[in-house]
Amino acid sequence: MSFWAYVREDLAAARLRDPAARGGVEVALLYPGLHALWAHRVWHALWRRRRRFLARAGSQITRWLTGIEIHPGAIIGRRFFIDHGMGVVIGETAEIGDDVMLYHGVTLGGRMLDGGKRHPTLENGVAVGAGAKILGPVVIGARTAVGANAVVTKDCAADSVLVGVPAKPRAKRTGEDTRALLMAPDYQI
Repeated sequence: MSFWAYVREDLAAARLRDPAARGGVEVALLYPGLHALWAHRVWHALWRRRRRFLARAGSQITRWLTGIEIHPGAIIGRRFFIDHGMGVVIGETAEIGDDVMLYHGVTLGGRMLDGGKRHPTLENGVAVGAGAKILGPVVIGARTAVGANAVVTKDCAADSVLVGVPAKPRAKRTGEDTRALLMAPDYQI
């Protein structure tokens, strides 16, 4: 897939997930989540080519410009969208699947100082509410919704809803629209 095909796909994903998006030009020029993602693709390519210092320096410049910190070692799938974005932190060994959405203040962080896998894996279709913290080498199953301000430290099965501190999973109810859970006052701490 070409660079421009990825850009078009990212713009379409942003417009699909953000009801405030009014047009492709506006989204391309004014959405820091997209800018951070596009920059990450460049820094990640350098990271994979063992240009580690340059990749880290570039990611720090991107952090300074967007308020979003994505380590160049993180692996990010297609149609990833960060809404608002300020304060998002994605660690080095984080893995993010396709069609994942994060709101502002989300941390995909580590809990240990050992080498190896230290950060979360988010499978396809996961949505993470504002201020949520997912810590350690946990796996969040596909199509799971993580409520605002939840603190997740354990693996979670697919099609779950995670809420609270510490987060406790529950299965989605039939027909439940979990996008609303990300903003519902009942699920905020």
